[in-house]
Amino acid sequence: MYTCCRYYGLEGLTGHEGDASFTVEVNHFTFGPGCLREAGSHARALGMRRVALYTDKQVNALPYVATVKRSLEAAGCEVAIYWECEVEPTDRSFRAAAKFAQEGNFDGFVSVGGGSVMDTTKAANLYATYPDDFLAYVNAPIGQGKAVPGPLKPHIACPTTCGTGSEVTGIAIFDLLEQQCKTGILSRHLLPSRALVDPEVTHTLSPAIIAANGFDALSHALESYTARPHSAKAKNYEGFDGARRPMNQGANLWSDMGAREALRLIGQNLVRAVNDPSDEQARGAVMYAALVAGMTFSNAGCHLPHGMSYAVSGLVRDYKPPAGYPQDAPMVPHGMSVVLNAPSVYRFTGEAAPERHLEGAQFLGADTRGATTADAGEVVAKKLIEMMRAVHFPNGLNAVGYTEADADTLADRAYPQQRVIKNAPRDVTKASLAELFKGAMRYW
Repeated sequence: MYTCCRYYGLEGLTGHEGDASFTVEVNHFTFGPGCLREAGSHARALGMRRVALYTDKQVNALPYVATVKRSLEAAGCEVAIYWECEVEPTDRSFRAAAKFAQEGNFDGFVSVGGGSVMDTTKAANLYATYPDDFLAYVNAPIGQGKAVPGPLKPHIACPTTCGTGSEVTGIAIFDLLEQQCKTGILSRHLLPSRALVDPEVTHTLSPAIIAANGFDALSHALESYTARPHSAKAKNYEGFDGARRPMNQGANLWSDMGAREALRLIGQNLVRAVNDPSDEQARGAVMYAALVAGMTFSNAGCHLPHGMSYAVSGLVRDYKPPAGYPQDAPMVPHGMSVVLNAPSVYRFTGEAAPERHLEGAQFLGADTRGATTADAGEVVAKKLIEMMRAVHFPNGLNAVGYTEADADTLADRAYPQQRVIKNAPRDVTKASLAELFKGAMRYW
């Protein structure tokens, strides 16, 4: 008889019959300065001939798109550029990108840009390969949650930011305009075929983008490390049909390894990378940490800070992001919307897995000497607040236009994000979510 192996951070989590096994899924990636020039050789190895190169208006003006295009053409590929990806994409922009893919009859895709561009490319590839109603593949309960039928066409992802980790995840996130919420599509088939991660792209990133990106990567790692363990999450399949095991399966031995390294690198380098634009070593370290954290959360899954962030981004009124981001419309950048919730969350979840929280804070560089398990959540919160202040980040949700009067509405919009919310080490209700939003309004 098989029994659940209860390895990680299970204090307070009793009565759960979970999955004794976990699965690791990663893609082929290359990391190093100048590796964008390898795009053509990888495209040729994947059998690409007619390629759709996706980017956005800002990145299209930078040298990286030209570098990748030259490499592709030198390898014999015909390249069509789509540069209308939106930063913080919407269902509208996903549909437009998919139309371009459907009409172009491409046999491969290349994305050059941040997480928004890479996610848009994943969606375009999906809907061009398996056309369906737009909400068919979108996560339930917002969408139908239909399984992607099979493999997609080859996709080489070339990130130009250092936070999302989208180049190594099977996730595509977007704003669903009609419902004013963020949601996404999740499938192992969305995982890019290959990733080319060139730290030289960080040279053109503003300090504000480095900060938001770095906090997104930090959150991927810390949420994965403090997530409900796979051995404490109910199986969603019968018997030994492990092919149906979800990608976001909960904390496990492999994801723990990546989370520890990502947190260590971010703790040592993020503040330096933001405050000293000449520190190439620190920026490169943050980009590598984002890559590792991407693989980590794609395997283990995020939880409450991300689940709450989708409401913060979706309900934004008039906040304009710092220099470096598009200024034509209100927007709370993704990494910002995540970490502004985080100190409030960890004060709440600390009691469910205190050792995990203390270890996470220690990896980030916090002095945990003398701290007890009762202090765990506060220790994490204080370290995050210290880092936020060091890079001149907004002081909580008040600073991006929200007040306590918005807490119930934010909770209403966040609660449907059950895919991530149920990954938290402590259960939440809609009422407790509202309290967490209230706790995130101001930190100093």
